[in-house]
Amino acid sequence: MQVPLPDPRFAGTVIVGMSGGVDSAVAALLLRDLGYAVQGLFMSNWEDDDDAYCTTSTDFQDARAVCETLGIALHRVSFAAQYRERVFGHFLREYAAGRTPNPDVLCNREIKFGVCLDYMQRLGGSYIATGHYARLQHTPAGPQLLKAADAAKDQSYFLHAVSPSALSATLFPIGELHKPEVRKLAHAAGLPVFDKPDSTGICFIGERPFQEFLSRHLRTEPGPIENDAGAVLGEHRGLALYTLGQRSGLGVGGRAGSAAAPWYVAGKDAQRNALIVVQDQDHPWLVSDAFDVQELHWLSAVGAADKTFECAVKTRYRQNDLPCTVQIAGAGGGDGIRRVTLSEPARAVTPGQYAVFYRGAQCLGGGVIAQRYNSRLPVTARGITYTCQLSVEGS
Repeated sequence: MQVPLPDPRFAGTVIVGMSGGVDSAVAALLLRDLGYAVQGLFMSNWEDDDDAYCTTSTDFQDARAVCETLGIALHRVSFAAQYRERVFGHFLREYAAGRTPNPDVLCNREIKFGVCLDYMQRLGGSYIATGHYARLQHTPAGPQLLKAADAAKDQSYFLHAVSPSALSATLFPIGELHKPEVRKLAHAAGLPVFDKPDSTGICFIGERPFQEFLSRHLRTEPGPIENDAGAVLGEHRGLALYTLGQRSGLGVGGRAGSAAAPWYVAGKDAQRNALIVVQDQDHPWLVSDAFDVQELHWLSAVGAADKTFECAVKTRYRQNDLPCTVQIAGAGGGDGIRRVTLSEPARAVTPGQYAVFYRGAQCLGGGVIAQRYNSRLPVTARGITYTCQLSVEGS
């Protein structure tokens, strides 16, 4: 599906969020060449003079070199205070509660398409443009968020919580392109970032060891690591430092009397401060055939109005679409909670992560995974070691 951009003659000024990478550089290039009045804006969200892992300074220099090559103005602004309050604070609270958050979703909603969009409009911008791999279809009923043409790079999962009003003022110029095409265009235009590696992770974490970073900001208490039979295998460093399905860094390999197979995190018992691990990656405690979603944000009338509907869902980024049925949870409406029943069980459905719903290429919206279930477990297992344990994570 080819999604047209607005006529540049009537679009006004478009301000492109310049990250210092190749994707935003080509977004600016395409808009400039199509006749748009383009300016760039470099936004920094994490400022720490002693932080050797954050690449903000290098990225700004790259963004400035790109804008000089394109002959467009570049503005610079810091939203570090707003980021710490609205994104980083939430990130820490969720980990402390035993859940696994995704700060990229909040960053898009609160910062890039929140305070940054407001700032761009104060600069005189009619539209914001970014280098996200996604597409927008503007309809009389409002904007439709669509998957990118490049399925391997699609970022609609991270954009599902952005408000419709913000999406109405947004352009995704590279949504129809594949990554090799983007690099080819950058090289042909002489952009200095044409071969710059893709950034990974979150700026405030960068390439540093993740557990080390969390330990600096969260109070952690060691506790027992137990298998599914309740036997103590070792000691964890703090429940917040582990996530469902995690394999590495457990330190319980080679146990006497156990099979020579890797261990996986299957759950957390916050009341006892116990980390539960199993050896089978398809162990019933790691598999779910249903889960509840809360804090829902809908981009389509389907999710907002229909009590029951069928669609597909992703419970993490770069996951294949999972066919499912969505319905209101509980006889009383569930206080906005939806029960998602999967056609086939899925592994490592993780409380705190986002479930994002799709019909074909269209993103319907999504919400936060609150509780997971496996109806194939015995009732006693569901009540004692699965549902109760996981209600702690999803509380």
